Amino acid sequence: MPRVPVIGITACTSMIEEHATQKISEKYARAAANAACGLPIVIPSLAELMDTADIIDTVDGLIFTGSPSNIEPFHYNGPASAPGTHHDPLRDATTLPLMRAAIAAGVPVLGICRGFQEMNVALGGTLHQSVHETGSFMDHREGKDEPVSRQYGPRHKMHIQRGGLMDRMGIPSVIDVNSIHGQGIDVLAPGLRVEAIAPDGLVEAISVQGSKGFALAVQWHPEFEVMDNPHYLTIFQSFGKACRQRSVLRQLMLKSA
Repeated sequence: MPRVPVIGITACTSMIEEHATQKISEKYARAAANAACGLPIVIPSLAELMDTADIIDTVDGLIFTGSPSNIEPFHYNGPASAPGTHHDPLRDATTLPLMRAAIAAGVPVLGICRGFQEMNVALGGTLHQSVHETGSFMDHREGKDEPVSRQYGPRHKMHIQRGGLMDRMGIPSVIDVNSIHGQGIDVLAPGLRVEAIAPDGLVEAISVQGSKGFALAVQWHPEFEVMDNPHYLTIFQSFGKACRQRSVLRQLMLKSA
C-alpha cells in the first residue's frame, strides 16, 4: 500500500507570554489532510538547528503559509520597512533557503500569501511593501474589524492566464478569490511564470517555468473552506497528487538502494 505523503507546513514565530512559540493556522493543516490527502507536519522556523537537506529528504511536499509578518526587505534590496512593520527574521532564515532547495530538488511546493511572496523573493524578485500606496493598484487589504468569514470571502475577480499550470488544471479563465494582502510583487523573479492577474494588473499567482516538480504560489487563500470551493480544491488536489507521486518515487528509490 502506498503511504500517505508527508506534507511539511512552514511555521511562524511568536511569543506567548514569555515563551517562544512556533505556530501555524489550523486551516493549512486541515487543507493538507482533507484536500491534499497528506499527513501534515510542522516545519519550525529554526534554521540554525535544521539542515535544509534533511527537510527535503523527509517531506513529499511543502506548503509555505500566509502570515501577519512581512519578509525583511534587505532580502530583495528594498528600502527599510515603515516603523512598526511586523517581521519574522527566523522564518525568513528558514523559508527562503528551503524554497530554493525544494524547487531545485523537485519537491512539490505550494506557496500561499506570504509563501507567494517568499517564492518571488527567494528566486530573485522584489516586492511592493505597500501595494495600496503605489497609486497603481487597489487596496487589497482586509477590513480588520470584519468577521473572519467576511475577511476571507470573495474580494475580487482573478484572471487565469492561458497555457499555464492553473489553466492545465482546468480552472476557469475568471474566478472569484479571497485575496487579502498589503504587499505584492514588484519585479517578477527570473524563471517565474505569471499564472493569474487581479483586475488592477497586480500579479497574484506564479509558477516556476521548467520546474522538476509542482511549484505554484498564489496570493490568495485557497486553504480557507477549501472543501466548499471547487477551484481552491482543484489547487490542493493537484498539489496532493504531485506529493503522492513523489512519495511513490521515494519508496521505489529506497527499495532499490
